Amino acid sequence: MTEGFDTDMLWEEFHRTVNMNSEELRAFLLALASDEESFTADPDLGIDELGRGVLHVLSKRKGDLTKNDLDVMRRVVELVETMGDRTDDDSRRELMSVGHDPLRG
Repeated sequence: MTEGFDTDMLWEEFHRTVNMNSEELRAFLLALASDEESFTADPDLGIDELGRGVLHVLSKRKGDLTKNDLDVMRRVVELVETMGDRTDDDSRRELMSVGHDPLRG
């Protein structure tokens, strides 16, 4: 794991940004993947790669983070910052696929 102030700040920002818990995110991703158009036969059930990464990070302690985990965390924070709290259906789905529900305060 990469130690240091940057990791601590990223950890805090990630957990402020991701406002869905792992059970909520997992249920949302599975529901999204079960759509007839997106359901696939692969073992990941068509679940978005970044969403899977968020679930993985949520199951870890800060001291167990890998470089890949840090990349996932940065990508999520940047995505949410870029999109803001847009609530149209497509934007909300995209944000929720990484654990951020823009309708939550």
